Amino acid sequence: MRALLPLLRTGWGWRAGSPAAARLPRGKSAGPGPHRAMAFYRTEERGQPYSPDYRLFFKNVAGHYISPFHDIPLKVDSTENLFNMVVEVPRWTNAKMEIATKEPLNPIKQDTKDGKLRYVANIFPHKGYIWNYGALPQTWEDPHRKDKSTDCCGDNDPIDICEIGSKVLSCGEVIHVKILGILALIDQGETDWKIIAINVNDPEASKFQDIDDVKKYKPGYLEATLNWFRFYKVPEGKPENQFAFNGEFKNKAFALEVIKSTHECWKTLLMKKCDGGAINCTNVQVCDSPFHCTQEEARSIVELVSSSPNKGRNKEEEQVWHFLGK
Repeated sequence: MRALLPLLRTGWGWRAGSPAAARLPRGKSAGPGPHRAMAFYRTEERGQPYSPDYRLFFKNVAGHYISPFHDIPLKVDSTENLFNMVVEVPRWTNAKMEIATKEPLNPIKQDTKDGKLRYVANIFPHKGYIWNYGALPQTWEDPHRKDKSTDCCGDNDPIDICEIGSKVLSCGEVIHVKILGILALIDQGETDWKIIAINVNDPEASKFQDIDDVKKYKPGYLEATLNWFRFYKVPEGKPENQFAFNGEFKNKAFALEVIKSTHECWKTLLMKKCDGGAINCTNVQVCDSPFHCTQEEARSIVELVSSSPNKGRNKEEEQVWHFLGK
């Protein structure tokens, strides 16, 4: 069995030092530059989409199961502003897909509430999510740590990210993004940061360096984003969401500091130096962690999940529109 390697320092980020995470099969190329993230990761479906049993597991290039929460590095390399993003929800879709933080190896699943699958509502003029939505791996918003800038504790999840590029991505894709800014949503008294970023492979990525460039080159997008997060729970009978900083989007420098802080919280979590509650920290490549497991153990975890189709639907639920006129 191959020995697991320690974490390696990369800027202020960390990555697992496993050769399998960086080696391609013979004859395969990752393409020019460091921007072909999916060359290093694959996904495997278990169960039927749009069912409570559906799970999307992740593998590295060597075909070994990994956790997208803990084993995919936060940073791509020592470049200051180049991060991995795990896509959970493709743009224009409604199913609330998310990394299962409380399950071993943290596959993506569809969230449920009161036994029912969750979908975000269509609120005029939008259809589903208005960006590619996902998470930054190796980050954690600590529910026991009060954020000094919002005066609220974290929401117990990886930090969320809204990718604003032109392509509609797929659930489970791992892409490289550069950070542009951040919004502080306050959800039921918890800080729920929303990173604004763009795929580095987007044709217009070179235009975007900071949050003001979003205002310049995609006018109205930030306003639409603020309104989306303000109203998306209203059709469920809940009140409008609130924001820190009066809904002001903070710039790249501010966002990078928030990411750095949540990454430090994740390291504390994975090293069992804080109370992680029900969060599952099983990982394959972070050997310093008391939660790491072998490749054989990881495979056994996946094999316990049914791979046979069930009575789930093969498409999203029937769509309706909501008009929230004042």
